[in-house]
Amino acid sequence: MEVQTAEFIISNSDVNKCPVGNIPEYAFIGRSNVGKSSLINMLTGRRKLAMTSATPGKTLLINHFLINRKWYLVDLPGYGYAQRGKQQQKEIKKIIEDYILEREQMTNLFVLIDIRLEPQKIDVEFIEWLGENGVPFSIIFTKADKISSSARQGNVKRFLDTLREQWEELPPYFISSSVSRDGREEILSFIDQINKSL
Repeated sequence: MEVQTAEFIISNSDVNKCPVGNIPEYAFIGRSNVGKSSLINMLTGRRKLAMTSATPGKTLLINHFLINRKWYLVDLPGYGYAQRGKQQQKEIKKIIEDYILEREQMTNLFVLIDIRLEPQKIDVEFIEWLGENGVPFSIIFTKADKISSSARQGNVKRFLDTLREQWEELPPYFISSSVSRDGREEILSFIDQINKSL
């Protein structure tokens, strides 16, 4: 799939104010500092579509971008940013959960995982919560350029083995780098296949 147009449509904190209509939505979420904005910019080929920030946890809203006038790429707030106050953490959690559980147009949720790290409890618990709620999702391992290919394979295997303790069937997964653009074609093709099946 070629990304010909990518336009920002709306930001908000209320799922009820998201765009009306039945255009499929592909949402991206991950822990703060997982490289979400860089990945979105890499996928769309637009350097500043999603604002990258040196300070993690900057996305506090649901951001809709219309791609090729056919589907929405949705940038969700990151979860688990400890330096937010308790009240703000609660508000962010509500925004995320309301969107994921109530937004019928959400066709697939991409959960971003930093490939450099050991399996993180917060990621594993979030994925378990998705399973409990029957949410369709895939995993994108980010920052693949930061480690060797053998470390990459070992870390992905470790993460998937951790999931296997709870899951009979693993979700689709992709290995990506916003620097080398690895994974771009596979992720866009995956979205394209789903769109064609709708």
